[in-house]
Amino acid sequence: FPEMLSNPKLVLVQGTLNVVMKQNVTLSCLSEPGSPPVRYTLFKHNQQVSALNRSDLSPALFTLTISSASDVGEYKCKAEYNNSSGGKYSNSLNFTLIEPISKPVLSSPTSEAKKGQNVTLSCFSENGSLPITYLFFKGTQTISPQKTMQKREAAVIFLFIDSLSDFGTYKCKASNSFPNNTKYSNAFNFTLAEERSHSQPLIISLGLILLLLIIGFALAIPFFVIPLYKASE
Repeated sequence: FPEMLSNPKLVLVQGTLNVVMKQNVTLSCLSEPGSPPVRYTLFKHNQQVSALNRSDLSPALFTLTISSASDVGEYKCKAEYNNSSGGKYSNSLNFTLIEPISKPVLSSPTSEAKKGQNVTLSCFSENGSLPITYLFFKGTQTISPQKTMQKREAAVIFLFIDSLSDFGTYKCKASNSFPNNTKYSNAFNFTLAEERSHSQPLIISLGLILLLLIIGFALAIPFFVIPLYKASE
């Protein structure tokens, strides 16, 4: 009599669970103990993908090519004897498709700043698998710890403009689990806002007062100056 099959073990022997498009992965399915021959069937979301018969105690090896988003998801295998009903199912392996990130955009609510002002910079990559890690630079020097975002939202840092050297060129970079995939943003520069002199409001006020006096004098001529002139004749 054949030995009772145990639940097979499904193991990833080539590749990773985080996969990219066109990647090959190999799965191994083996039930031990068991008496060959054994039929192994691979399923994805309860749909049969492939089946192999083993006449010895070697595992069934299934090689897959991730060619579309429909190829990722949960996989299981089933071990059974050819002439018996039922069978035993394995653990599941879940593949996740990772996508490269797009070029991040570095921006700020204001492009002008003055010394002593607080400003913010935000870095955002619209496309790419999460999580995404961002790092900010001024020139070639990092200016903050890296920020890893688990949601599709921008990484934001706060800066204090303390001197003219803080008006340099800023950039950020973004990366995720996609291999060899780091993208740098556009360059961003703050421009120095022109500071108005404290005397300017006073000069403007005096000018308005003088203008009002001239207008008032011009309006008074028909009522006061001209009658006085006629009365003296």
